[in-house]
Formats: sequence, C-alpha cells, structure tokens
Amino acid sequence: MNYRVDSPIAEEFIHDGEILDTIAYAQAHKNDKNLIEEILNKAANYKGISHREAAVLLECDEPQLLEKIFALAKEIKQRLYGNRIVMFAPLYLSNYCVNGCVYCPYKAKNKTIGRKKLSQQEIEKEVIALQDMGHKRLALETGEHPTHSPIEYVLESINTIYNIHHKNGAIRRVNVNIAATTVENYSKLKNAGIGTYILFQETYNKENYQKLHPTGPKSDYAYHTEAMDRAMEGGIDDVGIGVLFGLNTYRYDFIGMMMHAEHLEARYGVGPHTISVPRICPADDVDTKEYPNSISDELFKRIVAVTRIAVPYTGIIVSTRESAASRQDVLEVGVSQLSGGSRTTVGGYAEEQTEDTSQFDISDQRTLDQIVEWLFDLGHIPSFCTACYRMGRTGDRFMALAKSGQIGNCCAPNALITLREYLSDYATPETKKKGEAIIAREIEKIPNERIRDKAKKNLQEIIEGKRDFRF
Repeated sequence: MNYRVDSPIAEEFIHDGEILDTIAYAQAHKNDKNLIEEILNKAANYKGISHREAAVLLECDEPQLLEKIFALAKEIKQRLYGNRIVMFAPLYLSNYCVNGCVYCPYKAKNKTIGRKKLSQQEIEKEVIALQDMGHKRLALETGEHPTHSPIEYVLESINTIYNIHHKNGAIRRVNVNIAATTVENYSKLKNAGIGTYILFQETYNKENYQKLHPTGPKSDYAYHTEAMDRAMEGGIDDVGIGVLFGLNTYRYDFIGMMMHAEHLEARYGVGPHTISVPRICPADDVDTKEYPNSISDELFKRIVAVTRIAVPYTGIIVSTRESAASRQDVLEVGVSQLSGGSRTTVGGYAEEQTEDTSQFDISDQRTLDQIVEWLFDLGHIPSFCTACYRMGRTGDRFMALAKSGQIGNCCAPNALITLREYLSDYATPETKKKGEAIIAREIEKIPNERIRDKAKKNLQEIIEGKRDFRF
C-alpha cells in the first residue's frame, strides 16, 4: 500500500512506511538549525505544519531551539485561545466490557474490579452532583458491551442528562467517548444532540495495537482507526482523537496522530476538534512498570507544545490523570481544556464508592473550585462555555473561525459570562473574590465596543438572577 492522506483505508492514511521514514528523517535533522528555523517561521503563520515537520521539532534537543519551540507554542495558544481554559468532567455510565485490552482494568477477564452500570435514576443523581459543582459540559464514558451499554442505553442517558435542571444547574453539552460504531449509530448520536465524538486510537502501530487488543470488537485495527470517517459520514463534524502515550514508542504514535489530523482535514475539510494526550497510569490490574515506553514530564511538555504548533486550531485536553504540577507545566504551551473534580468510578459523584470501579487512578484530586482558583492564580480564565455547539458553530464553521483567530470575538465574552454564572452559583468566597477581579479586568480587553457593552449588560443581569446568555 502507498501513503495516501485522503484515502478511506486506515493503512493508507496511517502508513507504516511513511511513519518509519519520517522518524528516520527527523532523527537525521533533529538539530539542523536552518531547517528548524524554517519550520518555526512557517508555523508562525498559525496555519500548522506537516507531520514530518512536526516530527523534526519533537526530535530537537538543542536547548536554544527548544526554547523557541516552547515560545512559539505559547504564542499560538495565546493568539487563538487567549488565556481561556475550558472546563469539563467525565461521567462513567458503565464499566462492563467485552474487550481484552491488556492495559485497561475494564477488560473482560479482570475479575477483581467491581462491575456497575448506572440506571437512569442513578444518572440523574450523578448529574445533579456535577451541576452542584458548577459543571456545564460532560464527557460520557462507557465500556463496550452489547447488552449492558448498547447504543439505545447511551441515547437514553443523553436524553436524561439534557433534561435535568437542578437549581441554576444545567448540562449544556454532552460529549461522548464510546467504542467505534456504525454510520447509522453515529447519526443517532448526532440527532441526540451530542457535542464532540471522542475516540482514542491508543496506538497507531498496527502490530502493537493487535497485541494490546487481543480479543473483542476493539481488536479490529482498521474498524477502530476508520471510526472518525464513519462519524463524519454520520453527520458528526466535531471529533476528538488521541493516543495513550506509553503503550508504544512516542515517536510512532505522535506521527500517527498528526497524520490522522491531516487525513481528516484532507478528506473532510475539518480537522480534529480536540486532541487528547493521556499517559498510561496505574489502575486496577495494570502495572505501569510493564510499559517501558512511558514518557517523562519533559517529553510530555514537548509533545503538547509541538501538537499546538502543528495543529493550532485544535483544543488540547489534559485530564486529572496528570498531576497538578504536570498540568501547570503544559498549560502554558498549548493545553486549552482541563477536567476538574473528576471521578473515574461508575457512580462516584453522588456518593462514596465502597467498591473500586475506576478506569484509572486520579493524580489531580482537587475539587473543581480549587482548580478554578488555581487557574485564577496562574492568570487563566476558566470557561464553562458551550455556545459554539449551541449556536451551530461546529465542524467547518468552527474551524473557519478558529483558523482565522476570529473565534476569540465569541469566546472571550462567553468565557466571562459563564464564569460569572459559576461565581454567582457555586464558588467559595475566596474564589468568587478573585474571579470578580479577573472579570472586571478582562471585560475591558474586549476590543469590539458593541460586544463589550452587551457583555457588561449580560454580566449584570446574571448578578440579578438571569442565566444562559451567549454570543
């Protein structure tokens, strides 16, 4: 097979020979100062770079050039996303699974983990608990099981979530992270009103993928890798990709991830709405010592920075599986979305669990309010905004705004408005005090006078008790 970026066939758009050639090229040119400067100059136009150019930047280990890479990543993030950080939480519906993924405690043969599936009544309790924290955006997670978590159960759960309104709380956007499925089922998810469909590749190396997924539907490499194509065909135009760093060599998977982004852009005109960069971490029946390809914090920061440079328009997600220190380190060089106050257990928000049902251990165990206050101290604006999805700014419409930098005209006021809601309804006194000072400062930075004045009016109306304004 030949490499074809716009091919519908997995092994053609994620081409093993092209990846190996790219690794060799990057290693041969890792400290080619002239080439790296040329790539950085190209990237400074905020239009992105190729997977091969990104691989060269990732391979670079010359200190002065690395500093330029980090500086450019920070500049791009600031230009396109400002100092806004979108907040969300995962909601685990069920951990029953028929797959044999060796790195996941949900695997079918694991007999030590507690198995649980939430009823719709239990989902309501979970959502109310999440609303009472202040969350507006959820990512649904479930194991793959034909009877415990069929598409009908997922659709019913989405409908339940959207219809729960407790006090001033409401989940305004449900993203979905479920197993690869059919075009028909993706159409059903689209019609249910989901935001982004998320699916991690885990690893792009086919041989290693098949060793890591020996049994179950997920063992089909092509079907899994081509899932985003089927999602697009089903009408879902916001998709999120990612790998689990540590399962395979980071070079191979990073390049594969960049090629996947290029493929979606070439074939559908819409690249990934988000890219997630999780690292393998301890969990029930999973010992990270068995995975020698785990990556250091320094390398993790480089991966985030180069991802931001290569795919400037995408949202980069880092979850609570990373420590507070690690999350702080990568915030500056590209991350734009964080989870907060997360539980990876099934039913872990409404009540304490007596049995471990978690998918992985959480490193950052702070409450959402503690994370919001921490972001204030770092100079960031926590955003609970869901306006783009609800205003129809998805897919190519979102990308046009993001790539041009014009998305900030919507995001800046929306971030401040939703932050004001959080401060009024959920924040502790100290967090509220800090947040109000940030809003007073940031509102004056909105350049368009008409938008600025309207945002000020909305902020006052929120204080007076009204909710849900958006640009």
